[in-house]
Amino acid sequence: MSALTLVPGQVSLAQLAEIYWNETPVVLDHSCRPAVEAAAARIAEAAAGDQPVYGVNTGFGKLASLKIAARDTSALQRNLILSHCCGVGPAVPRRLARLMMALKLLSFGRGASGVRWALVDLLQQMLARGVTPVIPAQGSVGASGDLAPLAHMTAVVIGEGEAELNGTVMPGAHALKMAGLEPVQLGPKEGLAFINGTQFSTAYALAGLFEGWCAAQNALVVSAVSTDAIMGSTAPLQPEIHALRGHRGQIEAASAMRAVLQGSEIRESHREGDSRVQDPYCIRCQPQVTGAAMDVIRQAAATLQTEANAATDNPLVLSDPDMIVSGGNFHAEPVGFAADMIALALSEIGAIAQRRIALMVDPTLSFDLPPFLTPDPGLNSGFMIAEVTTAALMSENKHLANPCVTDSTPTSANQEDHVSMAAHGARRLTRMVENLNYILGIELLCAAQGVEFRAPLVTSAPLQRVIARLRADIPPLAEDRYLAPELQQAKDLVASGAILEALGVPLPEVTA
Repeated sequence: MSALTLVPGQVSLAQLAEIYWNETPVVLDHSCRPAVEAAAARIAEAAAGDQPVYGVNTGFGKLASLKIAARDTSALQRNLILSHCCGVGPAVPRRLARLMMALKLLSFGRGASGVRWALVDLLQQMLARGVTPVIPAQGSVGASGDLAPLAHMTAVVIGEGEAELNGTVMPGAHALKMAGLEPVQLGPKEGLAFINGTQFSTAYALAGLFEGWCAAQNALVVSAVSTDAIMGSTAPLQPEIHALRGHRGQIEAASAMRAVLQGSEIRESHREGDSRVQDPYCIRCQPQVTGAAMDVIRQAAATLQTEANAATDNPLVLSDPDMIVSGGNFHAEPVGFAADMIALALSEIGAIAQRRIALMVDPTLSFDLPPFLTPDPGLNSGFMIAEVTTAALMSENKHLANPCVTDSTPTSANQEDHVSMAAHGARRLTRMVENLNYILGIELLCAAQGVEFRAPLVTSAPLQRVIARLRADIPPLAEDRYLAPELQQAKDLVASGAILEALGVPLPEVTA
């Protein structure tokens, strides 16, 4: 696979998405190399001098007042990495670990970190040759950098820790050797440059962003199937309604739903003589809710794109004035806020989807669909407990959507007395997206069953393709059977993008 060339400070969400989805290797545009090397030279000069510079010739955190002799600066950096490898829990998925490495390269590429180009080149080569550090997922509070996760990433760079190569986990030094690479000996400040930064939190938040947007697109499609299943009205999708309010997400959501429902025989069959004046909110207000969630995700996307292009370690080598200054760019507060915003959006998309499922299985609300969408109710329970499962998942996501960024706790002997908690704020998005995809998969099963009960009337051509794709894997529910594997299959169809591919209609993009 050819590498993607990135210009530090100018990387787009589309490029970041390509790195995440396709595990594309990256290289930095060589235009950034002079600034990187100039900063490294200034760090080397500072390390040889008598003036204390944090992290260059001093201890770290609460130990910053302790001066380190020039002969010990390399050992200082190695000790820093090894002492900070304190992560616990499951390993970060490979695609996320690779995104972390790419983000760290981008931060180095801004020319303010003071690392040698040899370290940039080694990271690039590790990505190209498939050497992926094994990084435990727990241990960061999202300030003073994602210290523990980034230390585990860096451990492989110096020939320690563990790495995955060709699907096998092995000692980091062995993985480098198998890939034809050599570990590096860290110079002044280089270990600190690696572990100070928000790349772990940002990678997880970006994953939540990309996967969450895919879920929002699926929600637009699946909710349209549900609308036809209960013979809902498309009048609330009229363009002028949404133009009068003016929110971009709402306008786009309504437009997308109009497009995918265009030509539905089910809709045309009840334009006249329908006794219902209004549909419940979960049908009528879909653009307002899912569209608002899309707007929130886009706001978070802007923050995360900025963060991905940022220099976030400490201290930073400044060009104006000519100084090496200790600051706080490692504090992941912007990432924490973005993660909390995405969590709220995911929770709300799932909440309204669950109400649509509840609507379809309830014979008093579903406009003549059989109870629990089974042709022989009583003897069969149909989708009764599948709906209960979605209620459980919806509730779990509501709890997970509580803000993390407000939950600061002091660390490091009160030197780091306010932290962002962005790391687990971002990590929880993975679980929330999975829950949401289950909800949407179950909604699709119910909605398809409901549409099929409307035969001989059929839904629109795009939605017929969606249902056909579902039925290629999962048959209609004629009588009760063991459903758990089918719920998994439906969830996988949603998460994989197979439903969107079958639809064949363009949907709103996060970067558009």
